[in-house]
Amino acid sequence: MIPNSPLGNMSAEEFLRDYWQKKPLVIRNALAEMPPPIEPDELAGLACEEDVESRLISFNPSADQWSMRHGPFNDDDFAQLPASGWTLLVQGVDHWSPEANALLRRFSFVPNWRVDDLMISYATDGGGVGPHYDNYDVFLIQVKGKRRWEIGGLFDEHSPRREDAPVMILPEWEAHESYVLEPGDILYLPPRVGHNGIAIGDDCMTCSVGFRAPAHHEILRSFTDYIGERLGHDARYSDPDLTLQTEPGEISHEALNKVRATLLESLDQPDLLAKWFGEWITEPKYPLYADTDAEPFSLDDIRAFLEEGGVLTQNEGSRYSFIESETVTHLFVDGKHYTLDTPDSRRLAKRLCHPEPLLDDDVNAADAQSVTLLSDLILANSLYSQDDLDASE
Repeated sequence: MIPNSPLGNMSAEEFLRDYWQKKPLVIRNALAEMPPPIEPDELAGLACEEDVESRLISFNPSADQWSMRHGPFNDDDFAQLPASGWTLLVQGVDHWSPEANALLRRFSFVPNWRVDDLMISYATDGGGVGPHYDNYDVFLIQVKGKRRWEIGGLFDEHSPRREDAPVMILPEWEAHESYVLEPGDILYLPPRVGHNGIAIGDDCMTCSVGFRAPAHHEILRSFTDYIGERLGHDARYSDPDLTLQTEPGEISHEALNKVRATLLESLDQPDLLAKWFGEWITEPKYPLYADTDAEPFSLDDIRAFLEEGGVLTQNEGSRYSFIESETVTHLFVDGKHYTLDTPDSRRLAKRLCHPEPLLDDDVNAADAQSVTLLSDLILANSLYSQDDLDASE
């Protein structure tokens, strides 16, 4: 059982074996002790910020019409909303709220690189986003009020959808199951399972833990671009074994085999694949605004800060992962790659991939590679401190 598990009495091993990407699951009272990570007025305040991704979705039943507006919003936008039937959705709340970030971290039984963000929705009576499906796994956590969830069959890109709606709406909707979730209840849904959530009464708040599932075309395009940038311009198609063809217009099978061999040879580079994937998959969802003019921190700066009880914390928007090899640890943070080969720095790299704040005991300040790593992460805004940490003059 993992600490602070959101799975109730179920072990992570059992969940991954029997439910993950296989079938839905309702977990009653899984987080009954947890207050909402953010209050409705705070959520509305976030939706008014320029850097925050937000939407307002409403449905007019008399006209059978869906509408959607993107933020940022203002007080007048909220004042003009109808009494019922609307939903406010705010993406990436974990980036702006430590409490929301702590909730997201409770799902660490799934690898860091698979986790996307925590979206929070607030809905009035009857509010929802309509029957739809997602291409990724999602945990839907009821934190305030009640919501009825209808679960349907499996859908994909070929399934019919309403062409007149600004959001994905499945017109041929038929619920197979229905559940009412109350605060503390969780609904897990695998990819492509149709679902429809409807608020029961006002003050309905739901947290959605979404997971990353990169499309194959995104993976292929990014990796081939990465390889292409590193190929020398002098590497060219060649055919010293060319023989006379009876038809000059024909593209021979021999030529196709040469092109295929070139592609396979270029793609089959495990070390380059690892470096690309670590950098690509840890790119932050939103900019972190690193201080490019700041001075680096010295060994003495870091040592003194930690020895005096200073605490370093992951930026809520940062992404940390590592790849282990026999002689080095490759740490990837927010799209950057750090190669570490001392025992202390390798241990620190793994520790950094856990969300708990970094303390003095976690760092050997005598290890120059460890100190350099921390300095780089602080300057990149991937680590921060609530206390003063100034570079030496």
